[in-house]
Amino acid sequence: MNQYVTGAVIKELREKNRITQRELAEKLGVSDKTVSKWETAKGYPDITLLEPIAEAFRISVTELISGNPIHNANVSANMLRSKFYVCPICGNVIHSMGEAEIHCHGILLTPLVAEPTDEQHMIFLERVEDEYYVRIDHDMTKEHYISFVAAASSDGLHMVKLYPEGNAEARFKIRGVRRIFFCCNRDGLFMIDPVKGIDDREHGYDDSQERRELEKSAKILFG
Repeated sequence: MNQYVTGAVIKELREKNRITQRELAEKLGVSDKTVSKWETAKGYPDITLLEPIAEAFRISVTELISGNPIHNANVSANMLRSKFYVCPICGNVIHSMGEAEIHCHGILLTPLVAEPTDEQHMIFLERVEDEYYVRIDHDMTKEHYISFVAAASSDGLHMVKLYPEGNAEARFKIRGVRRIFFCCNRDGLFMIDPVKGIDDREHGYDDSQERRELEKSAKILFG
């Protein structure tokens, strides 16, 4: 991980904070020659120094590693900005709230890009007391299936792992849920905001009779 903190980033932050190499070295308990080596790409700071370096520049370790300043202190903890990674070899699902370098089976994984639901990936929500009952109209064969469903609030995420030949359904506590994600092993990640239609009592599927009619139409149209 330490190789991702480049000398260029350290130099830029040092100069921005008007700190000399010697002053930074004294804060970190290293020599000014060591700082010089970092900045000229002749060496990298030890991983144990990442937090002290970040503290010296009054930034987070995430900002130090990424080289990008976070202007909103809440952004790294906002679950609605969640990133999902799926290993194509083993199907492992990894969740991150911010920038990350994720590897699985020797493969560098890229975060999935969530798209709005479509006719081939229809999702139905029903309120059952204090829970959302989520059902996705989708095949669940060994070759084509929904691999997981997740419900995100601003400060929490509940993920349910699904498996081939099982049911494409899950239950989540309603409180705070602002976005539903689900992943098709062929077509990728999809999302929907419950408050923008599917859970809207006037325009969505909350009315059971309307929902049944929509489900019947979907089966006729899409098998």
